Parts: sequence; structure tokens; C-alpha cells
Amino acid sequence: MKRNMSGKPKTKSSSKSGNDMYAVILAGGSGTRFWPLSRENTPKQLLRVFGESTMIQETVSRLRNALPAENICIVTGSKYAYDIRHQIAEVCNSDRFSMIVEPEGKNTAPAIGLAAVYIRKRSPKAIMAVMPSDHIILRKDEFTRVLEKARETAGKGYLTTIGIIAERPETGYGYIQKGAPLGTKDRQCFAVERFVEKPDLKLAKEYIRSGDYLWNSGIFVWRIADVLGEIKRQLPDLYDGLVKIEKSIGKKNEQNVLQEVFRTFRSVSIDYGVMEHASKVAVVSADMGWSDVGSWSALDDIAKKDKAGNIITGNVVDIGSKNSIVYAGKRLVATVGLENTIVVDTPDATLICDKAHAQDVRRVVAELKKNGADELVEHLTVNRPWGSYTLLEVGSRYKIKRIVVKPGAKLSHQLHHHRSEHWVVVSGTARVTVGDNTYNVHPNESTYVPISTKHRLENPGKVSLHLIEVQNGDYIEEDDIVRFDDDYGR
Repeated sequence: MKRNMSGKPKTKSSSKSGNDMYAVILAGGSGTRFWPLSRENTPKQLLRVFGESTMIQETVSRLRNALPAENICIVTGSKYAYDIRHQIAEVCNSDRFSMIVEPEGKNTAPAIGLAAVYIRKRSPKAIMAVMPSDHIILRKDEFTRVLEKARETAGKGYLTTIGIIAERPETGYGYIQKGAPLGTKDRQCFAVERFVEKPDLKLAKEYIRSGDYLWNSGIFVWRIADVLGEIKRQLPDLYDGLVKIEKSIGKKNEQNVLQEVFRTFRSVSIDYGVMEHASKVAVVSADMGWSDVGSWSALDDIAKKDKAGNIITGNVVDIGSKNSIVYAGKRLVATVGLENTIVVDTPDATLICDKAHAQDVRRVVAELKKNGADELVEHLTVNRPWGSYTLLEVGSRYKIKRIVVKPGAKLSHQLHHHRSEHWVVVSGTARVTVGDNTYNVHPNESTYVPISTKHRLENPGKVSLHLIEVQNGDYIEEDDIVRFDDDYGR
């Protein structure tokens, strides 16, 4: 776990009162309704769907307008930690951010509580904003203004959430019923009457007609003391465990305590476990171009459309379609006469559905999970810190990959117990270590790595190294690897 929430000097942005604001980005979700683009190992927050930046890069950039980097913390799982750190480094100095790596996913209440005790160790009177990593907010200046409004409300002791002014009867969002305004002149901040789960269409229409309901954005702002106080009152077992973790921060046994205590927590959301029964809850209404991009149909709100209302991306030829979404990669996708249809094509999976059933993509994901389908977990091309590999073919006892290694990068020093590897260099120069021997392999040359032999592949050149790898063995899965040295701390 990379963690610098404790034992660190105050930054120039810190106030004398200690009422600093910190932001916690929750980045552990998988985004099942965004399949086949999102996968278990490549969740929505890591994707570049709406431009050159990924969703988590956009989230960090928005917060940088309101907070110093030192006050931003990302909570994620070990599966995504390196990719997130690498992506943040593309847009700013990632060393200034804090990252907390959960031992395992336990839903939002333990994740938020964990971040809260790390922040409390550093700044006991802090105000904490919590938000997902994979939402779209088009009006960034309005987001900054609303965040400041929520901060003011939280400073009065309210657990504050941001509610989005509902534009349509959406069945994919939770809702917040507004209560009385907080102050005679303030028509943006309200007490919360109740939180409502995702409704059916009939009920959603009633909510819209009443004008009393907002969409639940999943963005919260509160004082550390207030949220931990509510966790203590409503989830005492979680609070007791968090205190044990807090006492270990900065000590030699910190990691062991975190591992042992965290796995005892039950999985519970902050909404169900805390917010629905908290004693003092407020909502700030907002219109900031928000979308949780919870399904493919959400693109209708944020993406550019052609004259027929279509959203078309990639190598697509369309004839006569209307109000449809067609997302393609390099492979040609041809569509004719579609209406209100979603088509998403990737190299190993294609989704076709009516827009009205976009939320049901999660049922496809559930079926894939039940069947143990590879298409749920990983794309054919997998990014790694040193470059990428693309799966070309798999058969009985063999696997063929195309490997690309960045200039100056190297794979870990490793061995495999169940497979041998044969490498053929296509372009660039490979520096190869096999056993005690190190040598260069040039284009049209090859080398062989026997089973159970330590080896390493690196690119000493200034251009990318491309090679073909052929694996042979009784077991050819990715977890047959023993690392002895790794530049990326895996």
C-alpha cells in the first residue's frame, strides 16, 4: 500500500484551524453495465471512452481545480493500484497523491471508513469529500462551486450529499427526496427526507412530476468526526476495527493489522449502512452535466450526435440508422436501418441491444460469470507497466501472443513451473537473460526459455520492441509466474 496520509508535514494549503478539505476517490468498482468495453481487470474508470483522458484522470483533474494534490486520496484494490498510479502520472505528479490499497473489496462503508481514519490521523478536524472515480461532469466550474457549497453545509454538522436535478424518469439511478430548505434564502440546500432505491418506470415518473426528488450522485461531503461518529453509532463493529487500524498507522505492524482487521469487515454500502439512518443529513441540488455512465445509454447525455441522433465511434459504416449508439474499434462494423439500438464491438465480444434494455447488460455479465467466461475478465490486448501483450491464439498445451515492450522497459525476472517460451523478434532489439546468460536478440532471430528457468526480457533500445511469444506446457495461465525482481513492485 502506498500511503502518505500520516506523518507528513502540513502543506501550505493547510489552515490553522485544521478544517482542511480532503477528497477521497473510490476506484474499486468494475462497471458491469459497461461491458464489453469494461472488464474485471479493466474497469470503467481506467477506460478512455470520451476523449484522450480516462475517467479517473478526469476525476483527478476536476478536483485539482478545488484542492491541492496533497489533499487527494485514491482508494482502490491491489488489482488496479499500479494502473491507476500510472494513469495519474500521465496528467500530474502522482507522488503528491495518497493511495490506500484495500486488502479486498468490502463495499463503500469500509472503504470510506478506512480513508477517514487515515485522514483523521493527519488532520482531525478535516472535511472529507467522497466521490466515485468513473462519473462524467461536463461543467467543471459548477462542480467546484457546488463542492464548496457542500463544504459549507458539512461544516454545520450535516452529512451532506450532492443531488442532481432530475431531467427524466431514470430507472438506473437512486433518488433523494428533498425535505425542508436549510435557511429561508437558500433554495439549493435541503434536509433529506429519505433515500430511495432505483425505482421502476411508473414510480420514477411520479418522482419527476412531484419535483421533490433528485438523482443520487454518490458524492458526499462531511466532517471526519461526523461520519466516523455515525459509523460508531450504526456500525460499531466496523468502527472498532477502524480504530485498531488507525492505532497501527506508521508502525511496523501496520500492514499486518490492516490485512487481519479489514477481512473481518462485512460488506456494506455507506448509503445503507450509514446515510439512510443518520440523524442529520442534507442535500445540495446541482445541475453540472453529471452522469454516472452506468450504462451505454448514458452516452446520449454526454456524447456528440449526428443529424440522425446517432453516436458513432470507430471504424463504422452506417446506412439510415436513427438514435443509435455504435462503438467500434479497428474492425469494420456496418449497420443498416437501426433505431434506438446499441452496438459495441471489441476484438473478442460484441454487444447488441435495444436502448430500453441497456441496464440489462449486467444480466449478460452475470451469465458470463456463471460460465467462467474469459471475456468477462480481460481484453485480448492487456496493458502492462512495461508495454502490452495481445492474445493471438490458444489451443491445447499452447498459447501465442504478440508482445510489445516500451523503450527502456523490462519485464520482471521470473520463471514458470509449467511452460516453456519461444520468442521471435519482429522489430527492435531484445535483451534476454536466460539462466546465467544475457544476450541480444535482433529481428528475425529467436531464443528459447526452458521450463523452470529464470529469465528476463527487456528493451535496451529507443524504439518499441515487438516479438511473438509461443508458450508450450501443461498449464499456460497467467498465474504460473514466480517473480524474483520487478521494477514495478508487483
